[in-house]
Amino acid sequence: MRFTDQEFIELWKKYESPTAMAEALGMTMRNIQRRRRHMEIKYGESLIVKKPLLTASTKPSAARKDLGILNGTVIVFSDAHFWPSIHTTAFKGLLWAIKEFKPVAVIANGDIFDGASISRYPRIGWDSVPSVIQELKACEIAMGEIEDVAKKTRHNMQLIWTLGNHDARFENRLAANAPQYEFVKGFSLKDHFPAWHPCWACWPAENTIVKHRWKSGVHATHNNTVNAGVNIVTGHLHSLKVTPFDDYHGTRFGVDTGTLAEPTGAQFENYLELSPTNWRSGFAILTFHDGRLLWPELVHTWADGQVEFRGKIHNV
Repeated sequence: MRFTDQEFIELWKKYESPTAMAEALGMTMRNIQRRRRHMEIKYGESLIVKKPLLTASTKPSAARKDLGILNGTVIVFSDAHFWPSIHTTAFKGLLWAIKEFKPVAVIANGDIFDGASISRYPRIGWDSVPSVIQELKACEIAMGEIEDVAKKTRHNMQLIWTLGNHDARFENRLAANAPQYEFVKGFSLKDHFPAWHPCWACWPAENTIVKHRWKSGVHATHNNTVNAGVNIVTGHLHSLKVTPFDDYHGTRFGVDTGTLAEPTGAQFENYLELSPTNWRSGFAILTFHDGRLLWPELVHTWADGQVEFRGKIHNV
């Protein structure tokens, strides 16, 4: 959408806010601010923000989802890397947990899509991987099963999808090679999962954030919560663990939600060269009481068709 200099200045005087103007005109904040600075330099006129900028506390960002949970349960899984014809024990355990605990929300914490055929890494030998459409169909089937169980279990259960780096492969490849198709339906991965709310980060409660990744390394969960200052739940590293941290503000937690895939699954077989990993298959269950996160719980794959939870083995 193109505007003359005068039209832009008149629109600025109308909205008096880069956020409001970007939303009204369907432009990015970056482009609005760039044009604003250009106008100020060109005409020597300050385009002042007279209205306060909208913040996450007044208007939710598309990049952030706030749930505002005081009491209730949230189930968080990540790194499913769904491939055709693979339904892992952890995935079956996830369906069991949704029916069993009736959560307020289910959060897919990134990397539901693997994107093996469009990876930036070179092919390994004569390795054969699923095509994009095969992976996409596998994701649609698996996410659809979760949706069906959610609908039958609890009315208005929220389905949140915090995007991961593998998910980003879908659009990154298209943006780099077919930028002319921007905004065409289907060229964004989220178009294929309309029941799920996409975002980069979800705040189930005021003191807890769920996002796909931040710090890396073996001490990531510790470093995440130390630096975030709040409970932080991440995926990406597939390690499935809870790390408590105490300071003068009390106890908070760093949580890694593991992987919904099998650590030795076909997705990773050649990539890992059959090396051992510190990966575990499972997911996390978060319970909130009066807005505070209780000690996070983990569901872990015990054997084929069985998960371990709260000191018991459950058939799934």
